[in-house]
Amino acid sequence: MASRGKTETSRLKQNLEEQLDRLMQQLQDLEECREELDTDEYEETKKETLEQLSEFNDSLKKIMSGNMTLVDELSGMQLAIQAAISQAFKTPEVIRLFAKKQPGQLRTRLAEMDRDLMVGKLERDLYTQQKVEILTALRKLGEKLTADDEAFLSANAGAILSQFEKVSTDLGSGDKVLALASFEVEKTKK
Repeated sequence: MASRGKTETSRLKQNLEEQLDRLMQQLQDLEECREELDTDEYEETKKETLEQLSEFNDSLKKIMSGNMTLVDELSGMQLAIQAAISQAFKTPEVIRLFAKKQPGQLRTRLAEMDRDLMVGKLERDLYTQQKVEILTALRKLGEKLTADDEAFLSANAGAILSQFEKVSTDLGSGDKVLALASFEVEKTKK
């Protein structure tokens, strides 16, 4: 959504104008065909059209009470945190476990990685990246980290994860972060 809602807002405005034109044309056509319709049919059709106009008017009032854009301040924060998540977490499995609030499985994955590193099955750089992701996810889930894990995180967390920490803290709610992470997981599945 690079347009930050400008295209969508323009499309919304165009759709609203078209809907208004359609309802006005419907009323005009109804008046022109009044002679061809029986009284009950005319009254019923006019009543339905006026109800549609009333509903349309109510919708317009709701839109106009805001600023008639589709991207507001919260959406802007959501975009920022989405960018931070996609930059901070490179491992889809970690995103999935984080989004599903599964700290136990994250810890299991961490133990498997420790074992794989010892037997030479996992490269040090990949191990470090994934361990930082898992520890960050555990911290965001409210899990207590050991002193060693905290030290590892401090020594290895880069600017991107620091940005993720800051943005997700600024957003306020861990549930919002998790909802966004869930969205990221769904995106990777498609």
